[in-house]
Amino acid sequence: MNNMWGSMAQYEVINWPWPIAVYLFLAGISAGSIIVALLVKWNRHDHESKNPSIWDAMVKAGAIISPVSIIIGLGLLILDLGKPLSFYWLLISYNFTSVMTLGVIALFLYTPFALIFTGIIFEDIIKKLPILKMFAPVIAFIKRYTEYAKKAEYFLFFLALVVGAYTGFLLSANMSIPMWNSPILPVLFLASGISAGIAGNILVGMLFFKSSVNKESIKYLLMLDLRVIMVEIPLLIMLFVGMLYTGGESKVAAIDALSTGGWAAVFWLGVILLGLILPVIIAFTALKNHAYKVKFIMINSIVVLVGVALLRFYVVYAGQLFTGSSGIS
Repeated sequence: MNNMWGSMAQYEVINWPWPIAVYLFLAGISAGSIIVALLVKWNRHDHESKNPSIWDAMVKAGAIISPVSIIIGLGLLILDLGKPLSFYWLLISYNFTSVMTLGVIALFLYTPFALIFTGIIFEDIIKKLPILKMFAPVIAFIKRYTEYAKKAEYFLFFLALVVGAYTGFLLSANMSIPMWNSPILPVLFLASGISAGIAGNILVGMLFFKSSVNKESIKYLLMLDLRVIMVEIPLLIMLFVGMLYTGGESKVAAIDALSTGGWAAVFWLGVILLGLILPVIIAFTALKNHAYKVKFIMINSIVVLVGVALLRFYVVYAGQLFTGSSGIS
């Protein structure tokens, strides 16, 4: 018996293991990073009359994080299915009443659009690198249709919203688990995915694209993250209040999830304190008197990413462990 985490026998009920939690995190940050990149491009640069720039570090970071994280996440998801060579059936066997099918369609469209966005942003690098040079004609062909660029960006933004919310719908479709069976979860996962996208773009942008960092864009994103966090907190409250008012097994599951063992500690210390409260304090400190404090901004990004990852792990594991039906040892 482990006093912190309880008996290992409880984990026999885990049917959705850690790769699912990692996939949900990666899909969320992928959607969030492209949403943030497009918001920065539209709100910070498209209005510039001369030399409108899409080369802001925050845009570049989003163009890298989005396709890389979704491809890795999908790889994990395919491996977790147990029969990776049978994954193609999901692409040809559609059941439009299934959340899984709708998610696959969204991902089927989202991933190539994200790759195209990346290809256009990094066109010059693709032309120079021998290993990527083969894609240059594809980028050149796509650029013939620049008049549709804005519409394509809007469509990519829409797909990113769908993918971000889909990660929550994927769990909420499971009606046997009280914590998952909530309409709050898709909105919560979308909001936290955007928060992760902001943190990821700032971190990658400041580390790898220093020459094109725009301080005003970072301040814009920090303010945006504060607003997103202010949405996440009431969403979390509504999730558990809803479970408590539902009564029965949902009420027991909520009380257990908030007060029992190591997962309660993960929620209060990791999700709430580290992932939500500390970023608010750091962001207010970094933005105080319009100061630009790189160290604080980097720390803020790291704690936000850790907090969002812990939220995914907490929901996946605590949801399956605390169902309110038989309790755990």
